[in-house]
Amino acid sequence: MRGTAGIFFTAAVCGLLFAPAGHAGAPEARDENILEKLRYEAASVRPLVESELARRFLDRVADLPMPATRTLYRDAERRYHSAAAVERMHEAEREKLTKVSVNAGLYYTTKYGTPLAYVRPIELLGRAGVSSFAGKRVLDYGYGTVGHLRLMALCGADAVGVDVDPFLPALYSLPEDQGDVRIGETTRGRVTLVDGRWPQEAAARAVGGGYDLILSKNTLKNGYLHPEREVDNRMLIDLGVSEEAFVKALFDALKPGGHFMIYNICPAPAPSDKPYIPWADGRCPFPRKMLESAGFEVVAFDVDDSKAVRAMAHAFGWDAGESGMNLEKDLFAHYTLLRRPGA
Repeated sequence: MRGTAGIFFTAAVCGLLFAPAGHAGAPEARDENILEKLRYEAASVRPLVESELARRFLDRVADLPMPATRTLYRDAERRYHSAAAVERMHEAEREKLTKVSVNAGLYYTTKYGTPLAYVRPIELLGRAGVSSFAGKRVLDYGYGTVGHLRLMALCGADAVGVDVDPFLPALYSLPEDQGDVRIGETTRGRVTLVDGRWPQEAAARAVGGGYDLILSKNTLKNGYLHPEREVDNRMLIDLGVSEEAFVKALFDALKPGGHFMIYNICPAPAPSDKPYIPWADGRCPFPRKMLESAGFEVVAFDVDDSKAVRAMAHAFGWDAGESGMNLEKDLFAHYTLLRRPGA
């Protein structure tokens, strides 16, 4: 969930920042070998995880399906439409559209790179006492891509993603993109994708409540809500409600004992003589006092996780090759972990 109605300029740029090339010899992420690529990444990052929660998440990569080939259609305003939506258009409208081929790599990475980058916040949750996804209800605010939601569902979760990017409902428009997730004949969990600005818009209220875990990665950044310099509003996030109301909605959506995590991966801030980069400020956008006033127990607040995220990035090969990142200078991370008190 990144930005206001004109939005995904920022998302596209930020996605490129965190989708570098892999190790030499590794399969490319955006071709039909995406499943081989994800298995390679899972094996590479596995030595860095200790929790059972993260290990099971990585184990389920072996069960990810190859998605069906699909074609999207882009209009003159660069909005995307599914094949089913195009069939309902008048012929004059259809003639103005451009076909866009979607391969399996784009299905799992969209604009944001590997879904396995979620393994770091999942590892932190495992260390904090979240022992399993089985039977748990999980919400991702600003999900961006379906891969990690499907992995959680394969671990037994009822995984719900909400986002405002109009590309996502066009991409994930086939029946098999949502619903029950199975291994063979056994149903493991469920994936539900919700389009809309939560909690403001009526359509997004399908998100519901009763969550054991709410997670937001690379979306709720201080720079998106409180930029230190003037910046194009398209680069910012409009919550749709006051920050206090948003935090209260998060608290109310959790079960007693449930957790809420903000995890943000960021590039280096721009020098003062260069254009401001909102997504480089990954601190929690909500003051600690506001979170506590809403009822949250603060387990961790604005913890610097840069060392660990650099180790993960190295395992994924983000620093490989001539175009690789300088991890020490260009990659940072912060997280905040909250808990709703109760059973």
